[in-house]
Amino acid sequence: MAPLRFSANVSWLFPELPGLPARLRAAGSSGFEAAEVAWPYSESPEALARAAREAGLRLVLINTPPGDREKGEMGLGAVPGRQAAFREGLEQAVLYAKALGCPRVLMEGALEARMQRRETREGFVCSAEFLRIHLMAGRVPLGADRAAVRSEMETVFLENLRHAAGVLAQESLVGLLEPINTRSTDPQYFLDTPQQAAAILQKVGRPNLQLQMDIFHWQIMDGNLTGNIREFLPLVGHVQVAQVPGRGEPDSPGELNFPYLFQLLEDEGYKGFVGCEYQPQGDTAEGLNWLRSYWDRRGRPQAGQ
Repeated sequence: MAPLRFSANVSWLFPELPGLPARLRAAGSSGFEAAEVAWPYSESPEALARAAREAGLRLVLINTPPGDREKGEMGLGAVPGRQAAFREGLEQAVLYAKALGCPRVLMEGALEARMQRRETREGFVCSAEFLRIHLMAGRVPLGADRAAVRSEMETVFLENLRHAAGVLAQESLVGLLEPINTRSTDPQYFLDTPQQAAAILQKVGRPNLQLQMDIFHWQIMDGNLTGNIREFLPLVGHVQVAQVPGRGEPDSPGELNFPYLFQLLEDEGYKGFVGCEYQPQGDTAEGLNWLRSYWDRRGRPQAGQ
């Protein structure tokens, strides 16, 4: 079993440093091979790509734009009346994805042979893991009853996801759906359980749309992590971790046993990246002892794994 591969979410890690380029440099210096950025749109894609290359990092995840934050928007995929804005944001995300790294290519036929040769493009080495785009669902409109608008919002989401799958396929990119817990993080968020997300993925039926598993959110909403990981891992294209309930480092006080969960992911054959999306309890680099211990015990993945 190959060791897990970890990516630094620089929207969360290294808050002591100003700006994404400085955080990318810190992530590279800390031993990460990959990074993810929630919303990279405050920087030019060329500047971010250059900073990532200089830090020796591969960018593996970005989100679609959130919409109008001043009006309380947090994604637009399932929001009625915002279809045009969602599609505009998708185009922006694709532009950034193309600049920030090699797209994940569907492993079929001649493309698979090319990937096995690990071709290099624009300074990035392509292998089996590539940049994904989290297609943010968005929030139930303020004041609306969730049950009353669920059907309409799902219809909008399905329409937008089918459109997104087609756009992403043209660039050999993968889109992700992430359930976000509505108990503590975002009570209005539309997509809040892996069961709901998996059902939507089944209805869309596109191979380049997958599930994003944030263990923090899954534990808060449903628990039963062993069963849920085993059931839904075949749909998962990216994993994120944080301790519960404080959302700190995996080895901070809390209810999750991360050595067990990491071993479970290995045993189940997970090959993607594990994103470190947590709030450092102090200095970020000093708080990475859990990761250094994992590397000491399991080693690091070899190039091409």
